[in-house]
Amino acid sequence: MLLPESGPIKNYRINRRLLKACAVALVSLTVFGSWGLYDLYNSNNLKADLQDTRHQLELARTLHDQEIARLHSQVAAEKKKMSLYARTLGQLQARISRLDSLGEKLVDVSSLDKKEFDFGLQPAFGGPRLVQASLAGDIGLSDHMQHISTRLSNLDTQLAAIDYLLQGNRIESSARPHAWPSEGGWLSSRFGIRADPFTGERAAHRGVDIANRHGAPVLSTSRGVVTFAGKMKDFGYMVDIEHGYGYKTRYGHLSSLAVKVGDEVSYSQLVGRVGSSGRSTGPHLHYEVHRNGKSLDPVTFLPRG
Repeated sequence: MLLPESGPIKNYRINRRLLKACAVALVSLTVFGSWGLYDLYNSNNLKADLQDTRHQLELARTLHDQEIARLHSQVAAEKKKMSLYARTLGQLQARISRLDSLGEKLVDVSSLDKKEFDFGLQPAFGGPRLVQASLAGDIGLSDHMQHISTRLSNLDTQLAAIDYLLQGNRIESSARPHAWPSEGGWLSSRFGIRADPFTGERAAHRGVDIANRHGAPVLSTSRGVVTFAGKMKDFGYMVDIEHGYGYKTRYGHLSSLAVKVGDEVSYSQLVGRVGSSGRSTGPHLHYEVHRNGKSLDPVTFLPRG
């Protein structure tokens, strides 16, 4: 029944079943509405969790990519290291072959007992086993390098002994360099600090330069044995000669070689010809004198006049 402020009173009769149905509908609407709001709330939470998970996955992927890049860089560095080791081993083996050849030549020219100085035999050595910590993958390489290093030490000892015995048959003055190292030519650059001809910066010059015509003969300045004859960085074609008593001479920038490792050369013997190989601005001979590993001024060994 509705009681308006004015006008007739209105009466309405509602069936009990309809009232129950309305009540049920109202309750259902309330329940389903609450459920919908709850689902919407959960959906928002799930969306936030999904975004957070996606962000974590992207971060993990970035870290994974960085780790892969680091591992690739490490592998590349290890490959370079192994390549360097292999190249070093090759150089050591080449040095061993050169020392073997030189040692055999020295034994021949000195008439020493070949049984005492046999460079073809495995060096004899021994001692307790030493336990060393190393990576499994490096054991073979490390052992190989150690073997080569030991063999080099043995060869150095043998060569030192031979040089000592050879010195007994020669006086020091005969080993001392004392000749002009080429036919003709003139001193174009002296020993010591100078302006580098390529950069203009001050740099140490460990020998003298003798300008000469291309192909002019290069001569040994004393009797000795060739310990190097080949191409070397900066020096181009080069010859090293050991004279005994710690003396060594070097002849660089040659156009050609006339000797090989192990050759015994006499005073003023042809060892090569003037050129401009290596780091050079024109045909000339780069000449060095060393004693016991120390560079000396070659001018003091050149003949006067």
